[in-house]
Amino acid sequence: MRHGKKVAKLGRLHSHRKAMFANMVTSLFESEVIRTTNARAKELRRTAEHMITFAKRGDLHARRQVLRFIANKKIVSKLFEELGPRYQSRNGGYT
Repeated sequence: MRHGKKVAKLGRLHSHRKAMFANMVTSLFESEVIRTTNARAKELRRTAEHMITFAKRGDLHARRQVLRFIANKKIVSKLFEELGPRYQSRNGGYT
């Protein structure tokens, strides 16, 4: 039974889904817009908003948490220097 399981599987294994979302989030923060399916976009929104919330905190632990998911350090620095301050006064709903 799937009681309480709210993640969309999208026809992929956990490792493939995790890698796909890491790549999509990296592309989203790099170009700030991507084209994808509606189901993927809805799932990606959860991950992207979580990363922006980390960027709003801006401390070292938050940066390390983001680096666990996004491997590109240039994208992480853009997230913390540009996107985090951009949404500082907003309480969610960034995407």
